[in-house]
Amino acid sequence: YGQAGMVGPAIGFQVHSDIVLPYFLHYGSEEIKRRWLPGFASGEVIGAICMSEPGAGSDLKGLRTVAIDKGDHYRITGSKTFISNGYTCDVAVVAAKTNPELGAKGISLFVVDMHSKGVTKNKPFEKVGMHAQDTCEIFFEDVEVPKGNLLGQENQGFIYMMELLPQERISVGLLGIAAAEGCLTETIKYTRERQAFGKSISELQNTRFKLAELATEIEMGRVFMDRLVELHNEGKLDASMASMAKYSMTELQGRAADICVQLHGGNGYMWEYYVARAYADARAQRIYAGSNEIMKELIARKLFS
Repeated sequence: YGQAGMVGPAIGFQVHSDIVLPYFLHYGSEEIKRRWLPGFASGEVIGAICMSEPGAGSDLKGLRTVAIDKGDHYRITGSKTFISNGYTCDVAVVAAKTNPELGAKGISLFVVDMHSKGVTKNKPFEKVGMHAQDTCEIFFEDVEVPKGNLLGQENQGFIYMMELLPQERISVGLLGIAAAEGCLTETIKYTRERQAFGKSISELQNTRFKLAELATEIEMGRVFMDRLVELHNEGKLDASMASMAKYSMTELQGRAADICVQLHGGNGYMWEYYVARAYADARAQRIYAGSNEIMKELIARKLFS
């Protein structure tokens, strides 16, 4: 759907299937899987993941949401923001501190029924792009969560997130390269049809050279991403490579959208055109799933380790 320009559908299927579902598959008990996975597959249940907070985005160590052990259940209190699928979700993986004194080592992950008492969803944000997909702030006020809803082991949440973030980041990278391919395809079509100076603008050297450069970058990006998918399927993808994918492909997506808007001229700034919507939708890709500045830091850590 990235090539089709549907990066912001009503439901974030990429979030639902590629990011949230693996937490259930890898760390969920058999009871959790029986309860939720049929709905995940049928689409009757929409999933979200609640990590980011007003004071903790890329820095997961700064989480302030807490889960207090009450014997037969946990009680979760805190707030989350910029949650994709937040308004429509039925269930969420919620990161909370079960032992705040341990910092990142005190984070645990919970499956939370988002229809539970104490869960409040604010209305979706009005974003620059991705207008169809809901993103909102969510509040948890003394939400009771059964002990069986703990994913994996207590205080291991940060490790689990680090284990699954590579998949999230190559997923974002794949969306980036697909969207860039979509922009290129639409712009080749447009420049063939658009007339200027008595001929198609696809015959102008500037148009041809710009698209030749972009096509080359996209082709290299696609080969890179295909290789990373192979490594991921073999269990060999590391955090640094996933960070390279997320960083480089979302930057390429942004460049592609910008170049293609320019080649559309004034029409490129009109919402009815594919490239205008692609331009607006692309910007968030460099922010979520870990900002691109954080991606560079993760890449550099491996270089200097």
